[in-house]
Amino acid sequence: MDTRIDEVADGIYQIATYMPEMDFGFNQYLIAGDEPVLFHTGMRGVFPIVREHVAKVLPPETLRWISFGHVEADECGSMNEWLAVAPNATVIASTTACMVQLGDLCDRQPTPLADGADFTAGARTLRWYDTPHIPHGWEAGVLYDATSKTLFCGDLLSCTGNYEATTDTDRVGPASAAEDMFHSFSLAPNSATRVRQLAELDISALAIMHGPVYTGDCREALLGLADDLDKRIAAAS
Repeated sequence: MDTRIDEVADGIYQIATYMPEMDFGFNQYLIAGDEPVLFHTGMRGVFPIVREHVAKVLPPETLRWISFGHVEADECGSMNEWLAVAPNATVIASTTACMVQLGDLCDRQPTPLADGADFTAGARTLRWYDTPHIPHGWEAGVLYDATSKTLFCGDLLSCTGNYEATTDTDRVGPASAAEDMFHSFSLAPNSATRVRQLAELDISALAIMHGPVYTGDCREALLGLADDLDKRIAAAS
């Protein structure tokens, strides 16, 4: 494993672990500030190294919020390890995730967020958007940082291979190739519609789970993803 940390926006850090045996990368995003946020926890097996890299920016015990796009090992596998390290930390996720899974899985009661709900993390305003079955389960969602105009978009636009921390090159082509390999999307008639709705947000950067932070035309990237989903849905039907 190769793990690195890079500041990808003002106060936002990408912790990236590349696993060569899978030719696949996994990112966590640390939002520093008065109330630090960790988006994606990583799997339990990478918890020690992720904690080590968080400590390069701030004391891990000061973490205030833990969030993730959906309930899956790479997204939230070590959430209870983080809750043990950070006594004031709270898990925040979609209302559906809290109702069907996290209310039982979390060692401390999680906080549910409704679609479109805002919450503050120190000086930052963050907003949750439900994305049911995009890309996977019905509890899925994304987190929008209105302060930095960053969309923490989870598994949207995932790619294989190793990558730099940021890029402005095409993301739709690599994401389409990855989907041809993994078939990870739960294709539904409204999948592309929801992605197009996200594209209308004022986004300066897409913080991808499996890939670099994209700093190019984020609206066009999301619209391109929506077009790709439409083609797949039409082919499947």
